[in-house]
Amino acid sequence: MGTGSSKQTDGTSEETKDRTDDDDDQAGGQLYVSLKMENLKLTTHLVPHVYGSVPLVGSWDSSKALSMERESVSMWELSFVVPPNHETLDFKFLLKPKDSDTPCFVEEGPSRLLIGGALGEDARVALFKLDSGEVLEYQVFVKADRVSPFDLAASWRAYQDNFRPSAVRWMPDVSINSAPQTGGENGASAGLELDLEHYVVPAPSTSANSGQVYAANMTENPRSLISGSGGSSYSNKGMEVIVPDPSKVFQSSGMAESKSVGTFSPLHRQDSQRGLFVDRGVGSPRLVKSSSSNIFSSDLNLGTGTKNSMPAAAGAVAAAAVADQMLGLKEDRHLAIVLVGLPARGKTFTAAKLTRYLRWLGHDTKHFNVGKYRRLKHGANQAADFFRADNPEGMEARNEVAALAFEDMLSWMHEGGQVGIFDATNSNKRRRNMLMKLAEGKCKIIFLETICNDRNIIERNIRLKIQQSPDYAEEPDFEAGLEDFKNRLANYEKVYEPVGEGSYIKMIDKVSGHGGQIQVNNISGYLPGRIVFFLVNTHLTPRPILLTRHGESQDNVRGRIGGDTAISEKGEIYSKKLANFVRKRLKSERAASIWTSTLQRTILTASPIVGFPKIQWRALDEINAGVCDGMTYEEIKKNMPEESRKKDKLRYRYPRGESYLDVIQRLEPVIIELERQRAPVVVISHQAVLRALYAYFADRPLKEVPHIEMPLHTIIEIQMGVTGVVEKRYKLMD
Repeated sequence: MGTGSSKQTDGTSEETKDRTDDDDDQAGGQLYVSLKMENLKLTTHLVPHVYGSVPLVGSWDSSKALSMERESVSMWELSFVVPPNHETLDFKFLLKPKDSDTPCFVEEGPSRLLIGGALGEDARVALFKLDSGEVLEYQVFVKADRVSPFDLAASWRAYQDNFRPSAVRWMPDVSINSAPQTGGENGASAGLELDLEHYVVPAPSTSANSGQVYAANMTENPRSLISGSGGSSYSNKGMEVIVPDPSKVFQSSGMAESKSVGTFSPLHRQDSQRGLFVDRGVGSPRLVKSSSSNIFSSDLNLGTGTKNSMPAAAGAVAAAAVADQMLGLKEDRHLAIVLVGLPARGKTFTAAKLTRYLRWLGHDTKHFNVGKYRRLKHGANQAADFFRADNPEGMEARNEVAALAFEDMLSWMHEGGQVGIFDATNSNKRRRNMLMKLAEGKCKIIFLETICNDRNIIERNIRLKIQQSPDYAEEPDFEAGLEDFKNRLANYEKVYEPVGEGSYIKMIDKVSGHGGQIQVNNISGYLPGRIVFFLVNTHLTPRPILLTRHGESQDNVRGRIGGDTAISEKGEIYSKKLANFVRKRLKSERAASIWTSTLQRTILTASPIVGFPKIQWRALDEINAGVCDGMTYEEIKKNMPEESRKKDKLRYRYPRGESYLDVIQRLEPVIIELERQRAPVVVISHQAVLRALYAYFADRPLKEVPHIEMPLHTIIEIQMGVTGVVEKRYKLMD
């Protein structure tokens, strides 16, 4: 790339010196100049500037001086293109605060002459005398290249990066250090306190600490049993898509062309004002925004009788949903996963994990727990006799609350809900037939039966139940509660009938993650298939997952997004601290592994970690900023004012890049593998990617994903196990 030779301060080729201006004009090249200043002992807050007859300045007024950008801890840089026939520049350096004109210190000596991209031999040092009498010395470097207009249009910064060798090039995607390297500590600045608790910082209030709460209490509130709550006020914990009633809101419709796909879609009018397209998610419902309103709604309504139930998703999830809406049966547009199983078999925890997964994929999913309805209507202190099959009053009461919960789920689906998880024992055919009749013509039912034959696991689950369930909150005697629950369990076992009807999935001894079986019957379609795939890989074996961003990169210092730069000096210190942390935290976990992206800043951050396999995932690469890659947010705002992420940061796709929904789609294999792993995993990745991963574990709504705080040099430990998800944070350095 480029049409000429490079000129540097260490000399210029005779061939270049002999070139005529006519040759340069014929080549069509322009001079691109990069000025750099370095001070290895910099202790001042002053920022180097350039002023004089240089492009974009053209003045000796110090207030108009151009600020140089920090390239590293000790290096500053300014690049510019020299206009044709104006290749002799007269300038000087000065030091001043970035946002102020005082104090200002101009370099000592005469002004500098840059002729054809070369400085004189005596111009390699810049001296500044401060008010205190201290003299600061900077090394000066200059590089000039002939660049064609085509190269300039493609961005000189990208041109430079292409010729800067990666520090991790040719490193294998999978590497294993069999034993820690010998030698001393990684430097005094990288040492850690012996007690890792010293670095613990408070987790945010919306952290992933579901393990501290009884899982059934985190399910949907029974709106049919709460006075004053109607369908319109029922809260949606997942992604909310507001769909106005067309008969009340829109009086007429028009047609508008979608520039992204070249097709026509209905575009409604309201108050004689045409709506505006915001289309930033491939395959996701097109969003329509009225010019007089800030509420987005979906204009994709492929059926009648129910409101829109499209997922807030991109890619395969959205494509499959569109196909199901257009070609499938009306009732197949809504899916009910009906849990079946004896108490203490992990139904509620399985339901909670499945709910979290489907929400994260973009499906509006809710978890309805019948036990929560029962406690609200009939009280929590029901003895074991209440659950006997030969107790007609108890049977009637339990069937009543089951019907109420199921009707609430159907009402929510009618309002646009997509997947309902119906959590109860549903242990006999009579109950399941009742649910199938209620669902006729309204939703598709898949039974999910959990079977566990391991007496140790069952005993553990029973004890957790006594400790956490509201049914025994007022029982002071643990042993008495334990005996009562075992009597309740015996009542269910007497009349239990395994599933053999309809569509079903059976999970047999899958809790431990060691072996087990999955049996399926009459399962078809994209979403049921994804559910089966998820359940095949999930288990409840306790293990930690550590999430952390890479150490500070050179582009972090410059305020630029994307790129593939190396880590800064501060980032190198963090990489060594992280290695020490991993060694101490996982010293007894020899089966642990380290996952990074394919970008060098994560690979370099992981490089000091030894003794564990390291695996590079392209899926863990940072969100693709497209044409904005390498730019600052200020440059994007200035050069591309029409590009605004604030309207819908979740769906906004960088030109020729990605949206957060795109990132979530490519991260699904990572989530599946994290669920399948039984040993600890350390994930070293990037801000947008870790936001999406953290949102899965914390069960955060999709609309919050782009705004989740993910600070540098902080480790988020996610502890996964039978009690749910618990979060802990360690801040190793600022």
